[in-house]
Amino acid sequence: MLSSLRIGGPAALRRGVASLRPAAARAPLRCLASKGGRKKDAEESVYSKTVNLPQTQFDMRANSVVREPQLQQFWQDNRIYEQLSRENPGPAFTLHDGPPYANGDLHIGHALNKILKDIINRYQLLQGRKAKFVPGWDCHGLPIELKVLQSMKEAERRSLTPLQLREKAAQFALKTVDAQREQFKRYGVWADWDAPYVTLDPAYEAAQLRVFGQMVLNGHIYRGRKPVHWSPSSRTALAEAELEYPEGHTSRSIYVAMPLTAAGPKVSEAAKAALEGAHFAIWTTTPWTIPANLAVAINDALDYSIVEVQGDLPEGWQARRLIVASDLAGPLAEKFGVTLSTLATVKGGELEGCSYRHPLFDRVSPLVVGGDYITTESGTGLVHTAPGHGQEDYQVGQKYGLPLLSPVDDAGVFTEEAGPFAGLQVQGDGNEAVIKALAEAGVLLLEEKYAHKYPYDWRTKKPTIFRATDQWFASVEGFRGAALEAIRGVHWIPAAGENRITAMTEGRSDWCISRQRKWGVPIPVFYYVDSGEPLLTEETIEHVAQIVAQQGSDAWWRLDVADLLPEHLRSEAPKLRKGEDTMDVWFDSGSSWAGVLGSDEALNYPADLYLEGSDQHRGWFQSSLLTSVAANGHAPYKQVLTHGFVLDDKGMKMSKSLGNVIDPRMVISGGKDAKKDPPYGADVLRLWVASVDYSSDVLIGGRILSQVADVYRKVRFTLRYLLGNLSDFDPAAHAVPHAELAAADRYILARFATLVDECNAAYDSYQFYKVYQALQRFTVLDLSNFYLDVAKDRLYINAASAADRRACQTVLAALLEGMLPLIAPLLPHMAEDAWQNLPYARGQQSVFQAGWAGVPDEWRQLSEAAAAAWRAVLGIRSELNLLLEKARADKALGASLEAKVKVHVANEELRARLAALQGAGNGMDPLRYAFIVSQAELADSAAAAAAGAAYSATAQLEEGAGEVTVGVARADGAKCKRCWNYSTQVGASTAHPELCERCLPVIEEMGFEPQPAAAPKQEAAVSA
Repeated sequence: MLSSLRIGGPAALRRGVASLRPAAARAPLRCLASKGGRKKDAEESVYSKTVNLPQTQFDMRANSVVREPQLQQFWQDNRIYEQLSRENPGPAFTLHDGPPYANGDLHIGHALNKILKDIINRYQLLQGRKAKFVPGWDCHGLPIELKVLQSMKEAERRSLTPLQLREKAAQFALKTVDAQREQFKRYGVWADWDAPYVTLDPAYEAAQLRVFGQMVLNGHIYRGRKPVHWSPSSRTALAEAELEYPEGHTSRSIYVAMPLTAAGPKVSEAAKAALEGAHFAIWTTTPWTIPANLAVAINDALDYSIVEVQGDLPEGWQARRLIVASDLAGPLAEKFGVTLSTLATVKGGELEGCSYRHPLFDRVSPLVVGGDYITTESGTGLVHTAPGHGQEDYQVGQKYGLPLLSPVDDAGVFTEEAGPFAGLQVQGDGNEAVIKALAEAGVLLLEEKYAHKYPYDWRTKKPTIFRATDQWFASVEGFRGAALEAIRGVHWIPAAGENRITAMTEGRSDWCISRQRKWGVPIPVFYYVDSGEPLLTEETIEHVAQIVAQQGSDAWWRLDVADLLPEHLRSEAPKLRKGEDTMDVWFDSGSSWAGVLGSDEALNYPADLYLEGSDQHRGWFQSSLLTSVAANGHAPYKQVLTHGFVLDDKGMKMSKSLGNVIDPRMVISGGKDAKKDPPYGADVLRLWVASVDYSSDVLIGGRILSQVADVYRKVRFTLRYLLGNLSDFDPAAHAVPHAELAAADRYILARFATLVDECNAAYDSYQFYKVYQALQRFTVLDLSNFYLDVAKDRLYINAASAADRRACQTVLAALLEGMLPLIAPLLPHMAEDAWQNLPYARGQQSVFQAGWAGVPDEWRQLSEAAAAAWRAVLGIRSELNLLLEKARADKALGASLEAKVKVHVANEELRARLAALQGAGNGMDPLRYAFIVSQAELADSAAAAAAGAAYSATAQLEEGAGEVTVGVARADGAKCKRCWNYSTQVGASTAHPELCERCLPVIEEMGFEPQPAAAPKQEAAVSA
């Protein structure tokens, strides 16, 4: 029969090889009776001991729970990382570690982050660079302070002194550092674990104080009273990076009428009559800020209408005339349930200078012009303005000289300035009381629920407020231009990171760096008791820094003022008190370029790379940028790489309540039920990290880990096969020159050279998923499905010292020693284990000391013609295997070695190439071995290829290669009892009549005499 099939390009052909090749062709060559298989006669098994089966101590099972710690101990005992990171001949490469917070166990996001860093550092070490990696921990701040306080009884907390609290917090942080360090080490991460940086270290704290001092000297630090994000639950100011915006927040929003008292000088005479008795209609989602109202703001570019309610007023209303944005008059009438007629329309700018009476307090306030934040997208187009409780409010208030009223204390409770509301919690009873008072005053137009994003304290998970307090600020405005210029000089990966941090830097307000806590680095300022004026000079800061470097920051609380002052200022001590604020922890970690990079000559500053999650554009990336630019005028990094978050395999955020949390320790060591939670080991976890495109959020789950583990096993089995077939090979004695290798050998080395180039490019661009994919393709398609498949016959059947077998072993050794460095950054334990099991002398103790995979130029010299010929061979294999599968289904043939193949290629040039390839086999018939059949011929025509064939097919090879016809018939001759190939020469020898012409000389050279006996127990051969 003759069928016409069209096959795709090389990739499709190779996929066909992987998926359609008959099982018998994919199975290892077995010369012994298989257990549980069909019965073999005794004569067939007597030659089993003459076959070169693989032998290696590299176990098929990784036994990672036991073996990985052993390999880590080997690295530690021999100080492999220390030697490479300090003695490599290349330049230094510095990946600066962003410090995780020392307040709990590690999660899967930590694993993603640290393993990515380790992959990069190990690759750099293999490239010969000095990649010293100093791990760090963020040890100050509120979460640790809260953990300490929550562990104590109320009476203990009340009697706790600042120094006692700090001692307990330090103990907690350092204990957590120890626990996290051991978990990181189990991932196989190399680092200076015995000398990490911790932000509570005195030398680090001193470096941080000097950064602060340089910013003071450069004029970028000031003290002011401004509204800041304030956490009543933590009783401290918060930075933007300490906020989160959870879904589902709903506020009580209100519409309020503010009664006009006088028209402004810009109002026309025609409009004044309409304004008589009018009220400014405002809208707010924070009713509790109404007592602090000092202005109403409008957009001078918008049109405003003076409208009047027709008919009866709604219950509780006193205002008949309202002033609202013209575009909102209709929607508001519908919302209020009234009919509104327009009496007059004016530009917003005309209303500037009007005044109104506060509905709850005896004061008159102005109508002012605000900014572009006033729109007609919601509300009324007029904005209630409380300068003590909002950023835009504050800026408008500064423009108009409004006072900074903020009648709320640290606990979020109204103070005496709030009059009748004093003592009420603003976000609870205070909110309710203000709304009730407005209703009683007849100015509450409407109350409704409003769902929107609202800032919460990321630690306590409680809502925050804006509140004006005296704080220390870094004047971002003073160096914003320099910061934006520095951003443009950094390579951001992915590129969108540049736009993200640029927008955040352009739009951010001044940085509030002071915190009202005790566990942190003190702001080294003194205040005059009588005036409250600060004493903060270059000299006083440096003096405190020197004390802290020697005694730690506890000295600020332990020593008297006089002891903290320079000698010539000690006489001022009785007039001064110490400041009680500590620095924002983002200033702590943001100073790490000074505390780590700037204090170690082995590290680069700016660092070659910062790598953290994408949330750090508003966190550590930004705080590091701002401090470095403000102090030194440039960014602390040359490249910044960001990764996404880890979600479960359904794309859901992980949470304990959902039960979808993946613990890295469970992945590595397994759970109580090994079937449900198998112990995969660190390398499978690392391979998962390498497999994902971390530029966006990544998924993990049991099914995903199982798939990654399958890839891990394929790579491991391939390494085992390579090692097993090198058990009797010594490169120094047996290596064959490249020029003497078979065509298939030279082809696979050329393919490997391409793999090295792909991996190089992928590692250099930090695209590890491309390394994963390239290695997987090469392992499965090029090696397992092709080269190792066709090489088995040479390796097993030929004489141990035969030239063509040694040539194949030369290639296997080159592939093995070349592949190990490629996989080592991803799978360091597997690579090291394989290296330790090399059956011949190793030049280095560790695979990492051996360096990156070198590719000789001669490997790359395979001509395009030769490469095209091999691509055609692979395409023909794919078509052939379809026919063999059909023959097997029809029970016409069994194993592929029972077949004889005829091939005709229509393209004359390609046909000549295949003929040359066949002729260069020195009698070894390359096509026969490539197709794993007993006989293979090139036919002169399609008809000749199909003639006498039981099965035939015509297919289209890759574009430009033309058509191919393949015919399959039963092989000529009888089956050799040693190699299973069919040959017409079987039976030619009287001594060994069951052997073919290829096996006979091997047996004779060995002097092997078969001794009839029962079939021995078979040891299964190893499959690639």
